[in-house]
Amino acid sequence: MSLAPVWLFDLDNTLHDASPHIFPHINRSMTAYLEQHLRLSRDEANTLRLHYWRRYGATLLGLIRHHGTDPQHFLLETHRFDRLHDMMVFERALRGMLRRLPGRKIVFSNAPRHYAEAALEVMGVRRQFEAVFGIEDLDYQPKPGILGYRRLIAANRLNPRRCIMVEDSAINLRTARRLGMRTVLVGRGLGQPAYVDVKIRSILDLRRASGRLTG
Repeated sequence: MSLAPVWLFDLDNTLHDASPHIFPHINRSMTAYLEQHLRLSRDEANTLRLHYWRRYGATLLGLIRHHGTDPQHFLLETHRFDRLHDMMVFERALRGMLRRLPGRKIVFSNAPRHYAEAALEVMGVRRQFEAVFGIEDLDYQPKPGILGYRRLIAANRLNPRRCIMVEDSAINLRTARRLGMRTVLVGRGLGQPAYVDVKIRSILDLRRASGRLTG
């Protein structure tokens, strides 16, 4: 690419490790929300939460379609963190890596924007991104569905062929490739499907790998 690329970064398990504390907290909060608002037992609520997540890519989408749930209320109630800074697991060198990475940078997450913004602030990297797109900015159309990608592209006036998407989820990268983007898969022990251009073990490896994507 002769022009500077546009980097599209997933948030959870890409820029930081959400598995130890963040994801369990969100899962518990979502289950409790379904218990309360749909009057389900805990086991029923947990089963339904997982069913909608697998079917639609986000529990919220199933709740909107089948129960008329107010998405703003759901996101606010299920993404409350009294001590987010104590729950975040991330690489301290992330800010320096992002600063040295040439090109525009946008966060593209299925999470709500208020949580994404807060997580980036805790990591000290919010200033490295020109925009943060959460699920509400995607009109509640989560990855890997193509509608959210198209909304992001239109809102930021992006040329997909100049975009490089960085994700821990291979299926989300498959949609990116369909649109003409280049793709980076982040994570250990993962395979490398044909639609993944570069696979890295850690987000900190991105700067070193960027030459294979932008040359």
